[in-house]
Amino acid sequence: MEFCIFTEPQQGASYDTLLATAQAAEDLGFDGWFRSDHYLVMGDGDGLPGPTDAWTTLAALARETKRVRLGTLVSSATYRYPGILAIQVAQVDQMSGGRVELGLGTGWYEQEHRAYGIPFPAKRFGLLEEQLAIVSGLLSTPLGETFSYSGEHYTLEDAPALPKPVQSPVPLIVGGGGPKKTPALAAKYATEYNAGFATVADVEAKLGRTKAAVAEAGRDAASIKYSVAGTTVTGADEATVRRRADATGTTPEDVRHGGFGGTASEVVDKIGTFKEMGITRVYFQVMDLADLDHLEFIAQEVVPQVR
Repeated sequence: MEFCIFTEPQQGASYDTLLATAQAAEDLGFDGWFRSDHYLVMGDGDGLPGPTDAWTTLAALARETKRVRLGTLVSSATYRYPGILAIQVAQVDQMSGGRVELGLGTGWYEQEHRAYGIPFPAKRFGLLEEQLAIVSGLLSTPLGETFSYSGEHYTLEDAPALPKPVQSPVPLIVGGGGPKKTPALAAKYATEYNAGFATVADVEAKLGRTKAAVAEAGRDAASIKYSVAGTTVTGADEATVRRRADATGTTPEDVRHGGFGGTASEVVDKIGTFKEMGITRVYFQVMDLADLDHLEFIAQEVVPQVR
């Protein structure tokens, strides 16, 4: 299995803080470091020192890390024109030596769109579908050829599809809980389907629908990986678990239900259940980015038992 650290910088994190977590993740042996793509704090926090842009962050981290994979979980189709996004992804892939992964979704946080003047149409699934077609098309166009596309939302005429990424294909992550459209999109475009934050029963149902869509599309079952994310609060004893939950703004009970919460053995057991379902990648969402000891505990007490 692969294990990644997943951060939520809009809740309050400077680039220096993000750099510290990414380098710690690399030093501790995690496979990837991912971040959300949001511009506004959620909940009652102040979000200080303010938001950081996902692709600016990843570009910088590409030059300050050597091994760990870097990506978004997930970028919003409302933020960027797909042609520009493809250029960003390809450039950061070059800067990292081929370590970038793109998670792409419809976007859902209307308040941040209002705050920063970003259009937020009521129907966004069509935007996502066309962006997946365009970004994947641009990133896979052979050198010397051009890419054109005509859709309801975007039209591209003889795009040179430059620069070229190092990876071919660039890993593309699609996630969500839609019963029909999302599995179909994952089957058509994704190298990874992410079941998101969900209970064991929910994950099992989502995987079943997506695997069926992959088979219906005629794809090799091994050509797509399946992943799950979960808020993570763990420690050597219950007192430590509760302290970390308090710092995260949640409770041990809530994290045990929908995330990776409790002692190391509890987290290991839950990951084991997901592994039996066919999950091959886990995203540990860590909210207290100053607590690097937490990352070390996960790396030393959880990961070796389930890798």
